[in-house]
Amino acid sequence: MKYVLVLGDGMADEPIAELGNRTPLEYAVTPNMDKLAAKSMIGMAQTIPEGMKPGSDTANLAVLGYNPQKYYTGRSPLEALSIGVPMEDTDIAIRCNIVTVSEEDMPYEEHTIIDHSSSEISTEDAAVLLKAVQEQLEDDVYKFWLGTSYRHCTIWKEGQVVELTPPHDVLGQVIGQYLPEDEKLREMMKKSYAILNHHPLNEERAKKGLHKANSLWFWGAGTKPTLDSFEGRFGKKGVMISAVDLLKGIAVGAEMTNIEVEGADGTLETNYEGKADAAMKALLEDGYDFAYIHVEAPDEMGHQGSVERKIKAIENIDTRIISRVLERMDASGEDYRVIVLPDHPTPIRTRTHSSEPVPYMLYDSTKQLNKDWLYNEKEAKASGNFVENGYELVNQLFA
Repeated sequence: MKYVLVLGDGMADEPIAELGNRTPLEYAVTPNMDKLAAKSMIGMAQTIPEGMKPGSDTANLAVLGYNPQKYYTGRSPLEALSIGVPMEDTDIAIRCNIVTVSEEDMPYEEHTIIDHSSSEISTEDAAVLLKAVQEQLEDDVYKFWLGTSYRHCTIWKEGQVVELTPPHDVLGQVIGQYLPEDEKLREMMKKSYAILNHHPLNEERAKKGLHKANSLWFWGAGTKPTLDSFEGRFGKKGVMISAVDLLKGIAVGAEMTNIEVEGADGTLETNYEGKADAAMKALLEDGYDFAYIHVEAPDEMGHQGSVERKIKAIENIDTRIISRVLERMDASGEDYRVIVLPDHPTPIRTRTHSSEPVPYMLYDSTKQLNKDWLYNEKEAKASGNFVENGYELVNQLFA
């Protein structure tokens, strides 16, 4: 038996008036998901434990079968694993985004966050800007590490886990009340604006109609993580296919294999087919049992507040990943199971994550059901199936 998990990050949503009170998942044209749903078990799963903040870190841990209340030590430490950052037990890792804030001539605290991703800045551009930050702000206590796109890492030697607000929770808002209470972190953010706003690269980006990547934003602090081996827990040899350092870091901690796919960049234009093909090669040629295909695009479009682009991301997952996976698996003659779900909702209305349950669909090629339902939030709720502890859902996949 082979196992495939297709995760559309932030794919779930709320009914939207302009879509006829349908969610993007309901509205999107998804013939492959709907065809699969008619033969599958569908339901809702609570991936965010009560009392924990909704995020891709806690939610993806749960989807992989790790109880976040036991294993979660912060988001940035997981990303640090991915990019090979050496961490001591006394180090604190902090997520270091390069964001866009407004440019008015005013105190830093009075600026507004315009874009948490700086027009989905390329890693190449980010490297140039982060180098400028390193040259002026790095010292023996604070080190900056390049990640992917706008997502980077700061290591605070012998630091503290401090309360920090994610930038996507502050979109369109004045930043003052959300800045770190820690004086040094706050000061570095202020100085980063002075370093970056008129950097030659940012001036060129502005001429091209792109948002300037003109400020650091710290969040997601945590301590060095410790995860059990995925294969040791479930007896399955697994691969992770994602463009996002967070997911790659979870895979490193779980001793799964990360597969790099050319052109996979976490944006709407990511290499969907390449991800599907990499999963099929791992399962059908390289002896792996389980493939986790993570797609960031729906979440990014949710943060951007773009209904049209979120629908397109969902349709891309359907036609360019799921159809390809089903075709290859059916042709292989292997028995297989596929589970499709988001990690958490990212509603267009709020442009940030929520803790609501998410719809899942579990298909077994050896036990095809005959159901009259589609795959979306409404029908998943109506099914009456509910997994209260999302980290137990993977047990159904492997049962």
